[in-house]
This record gives sequence, structure tokens and C-alpha cells, in this order.
Amino acid sequence: MEVIQHPISGVIELVPRVFGDARGTFFESFSARLLADKAGIVEDWVQDNQSISAAGVLRGLHFQRPPYAQAKLVRVARGRALDVVVDIRRDSPTFGQHTSTLLTAERANMLYVPVGFAHGFLALDDDTIFLYKCSNYYHPASEGGLLWNDPALGINWGADAPNVSPKDEILPRLSELTSPF
Repeated sequence: MEVIQHPISGVIELVPRVFGDARGTFFESFSARLLADKAGIVEDWVQDNQSISAAGVLRGLHFQRPPYAQAKLVRVARGRALDVVVDIRRDSPTFGQHTSTLLTAERANMLYVPVGFAHGFLALDDDTIFLYKCSNYYHPASEGGLLWNDPALGINWGADAPNVSPKDEILPRLSELTSPF
């Protein structure tokens, strides 16, 4: 497994070894031992989520407040997605900064998103299957988010008019966020 540290502390891209031949491919999609040994990621993963999105669907930027905050391990099982995380740790030197990663089923790369980050993605292909491994259970009252197109974030999604849910269109801007982290 290749481990790629992102410029924002704690965000890690993981690229598994993919074995392929005329029959298809095989890779280990999750190993707690490898995550701990190779990347120092030790989480008690308790919930898996899956979404299927058409090309142009943007989901996010979401997080959960403590004590229900979640670390996430995300990947694409079919298609491609631009994955974006924003540092919302108030005392972090990179507060308000973001990093993005192209996640593809073909590459099988994953992104570790620690607690203290808002997370979102833009599906680049129809029927993109996005998988989330979460370190805490979903708790609706603890939901939070940031407006995906807040100019203060400066995120280049590469799409002029993505398909965004009405709920995500009214999330607060970074300047309005009372960071719980």
C-alpha cells in the first residue's frame, strides 16, 4: 500500500496494490493492520455507507459535531469522483484550507479524512458508487456543513452548475461556522 500525505496534516491518500490478469482484478480494500502499520491510522470503524450518484452530483461539504464526530475512509467502487476536504479545526494552522483528490475505481485509491474536516465530493461519471467507512454512527442532530461554493474556500470543483441538494445549498459559509473542533 502506498501512503501519500496531503499538505493538510492528517489527510492521507492510500493506494492499495491492485493485482490484475485476464480474469480481472483483486485488491485488499480494507485492512486495519495495514492502516495502522503503514499510515498510523487507528480507528474503530463502526458504520459503512454507500451512495450512487449521476455525473455532476455534488454531495457536501458535511461533518458531524462532537461527541458524534466521524473520521472517514472513502473510496469509489465504480466511476470517478473529485473528493474535497476542508480543515475546520479552529486552532489548526490550515483552518479553512482544503485539499482535493481524484478517487477512481480503476486506481482503487482511498482517502482518510480525520475528525475535524468537512467532506464532500463531485461525481464525475454516471452511476458513481461512493463508499464511506465511518468511525462513529450517524447522528442527525449532530450534522453540520459548509456551503460548497463559499468563495472564501476557493474550491475549484471543475463544474459550473453541479446538481446539489436543497439542504446543501443553504449550508453556512466558513465565516459563519462556529467550529466545534
